[in-house]
Order: sequence, then structure tokens, then C-alpha cells
Amino acid sequence: MRRSWGRNKFSPHRGPWADEEWQGWWGDEPPFHTPVFVMTHHPRPSFSLGDTTFHFVSGDPASVLAQALDAADGKDVRLGGGADTVREFLDAGLVDTLHVANAPIEIGGGSRLWTSPDDLLDRYHRDVVPSPSGVVHHLFWRD
Repeated sequence: MRRSWGRNKFSPHRGPWADEEWQGWWGDEPPFHTPVFVMTHHPRPSFSLGDTTFHFVSGDPASVLAQALDAADGKDVRLGGGADTVREFLDAGLVDTLHVANAPIEIGGGSRLWTSPDDLLDRYHRDVVPSPSGVVHHLFWRD
């Protein structure tokens, strides 16, 4: 499995990299154990922490996904990141399955993945699975 992310998931920094010493939120042993492709308008050299290598790539979602698929060598690619990045991949028709856990809390500003989960029903099937904690799982898939 390989991963493709938006830059905001990797770092709180915006714009050109002022400090390439930042190596993410997770310390010396990231939990990913696989190559990670960080989609950004501000590339920087790849680096490895443990068995995770971070590649900073620019391009549209299709080209970033192509790089991750090539590295995956037939394995799955997971998409992570904020709503804006996920929406770019959804809008480009590049997502086969999607699992969104929706918690009943409001944490302030930010980007919305959708106005309503019904927004994706023109392209996806959906199951909704509530949990006792109040979290609602939305599972989307294409034929």
C-alpha cells in the first residue's frame, strides 16, 4: 500500500518551505511503513524516517496518483489529507472507495468535504453505519 496526501496533512507550514528540517508530526518512526507522496505546490527533497519515505511532488491529482500507483506495484493506494485534497481526487474521478467517519462535533473553521453526503450519490453507492458513540460511518463505492 502506498499513500498520497495533501501537504497540510504533513505540515502546518504554508507557502515555500522556509525550514526543511520539519519532518512531520510523528517523530522518528512514522506509523506508515510505506512510501508517502505529499502533493504540494512547493516540492522539497524526499527523505526517509524508519521505513517510511516521504516524496514531495507537484502536479494534478491524476499525475500524483500515477506516481503512487507506480510505487505501489499492484498494491492499493490510500488517499489521506484534508477535505480540499480529497475533494480534488473525488472531482477527478480517482477514488474507488471512500470511508468517512463523521463525529458530531464542531471544531471551528476549515474546509468541508461536502455540503451533504448525498452530494456523492450521483457517482457512488453508499452505506451509512451509525455507532453508539455518535460517530456515523459513510461508506462509498463505485461499481
